[in-house]
Amino acid sequence: MWQGFDSGLMAAARCNSKMITEAEIVERLAARTVMRAQQSQDAARRSAAVLVPLLCQNGEWNLLFTRRTDEVPHHKGQVSFPGGAHEADDENLVQTALRETWEEIGLRAEDVRILGMLNDMPSVSNYMIRPIVGRIIKSFDVKLSLYEVSRVFTIPLGWLANAQHREVRPYYAADGQAHEVIYYHPYVGEILWGATARMTVELLQVLGLEDTL
Repeated sequence: MWQGFDSGLMAAARCNSKMITEAEIVERLAARTVMRAQQSQDAARRSAAVLVPLLCQNGEWNLLFTRRTDEVPHHKGQVSFPGGAHEADDENLVQTALRETWEEIGLRAEDVRILGMLNDMPSVSNYMIRPIVGRIIKSFDVKLSLYEVSRVFTIPLGWLANAQHREVRPYYAADGQAHEVIYYHPYVGEILWGATARMTVELLQVLGLEDTL
């Protein structure tokens, strides 16, 4: 169920990756946050947030993903980041992302260090999603919400940065309209595509890592 996870490596204080340091990640995300704040919001969409979880594994940065079950109302069986809709009790969208992550996979808010945000992203399910980038700083016991999540796995940032591992294909919506959608090649039996792939590529662009390998 859990793929590619080594709790001892994840809990390490430093990542030996030569790609980028945590301080550089924070600095580059801060610049993108300013750009995001200047963009107009779509009031017709419901607010939501996801956690984009970075962790250090085998000396390099990885992203943590989930696979949604076939029971959820939207995006059944798709690869995603943990997250969901903003609720009235949430103080802000960072809290939304952390609460949903705890509910979905058992990762506590205090075990995540928030590094920054990406641009808000509209979804086909009529949400405006705010991606919150955070580093998992402590190993944890994965406890899946069996209604929402069927699997948790990680993908190295270096693999994701390699443009040869993805392509753009047409995706036909229910109304027959074609959209250009990013599809990654399979990794540990999973296919990253759609909005989550767009968030991933935006993160790579912000960090200056896209197409560098």
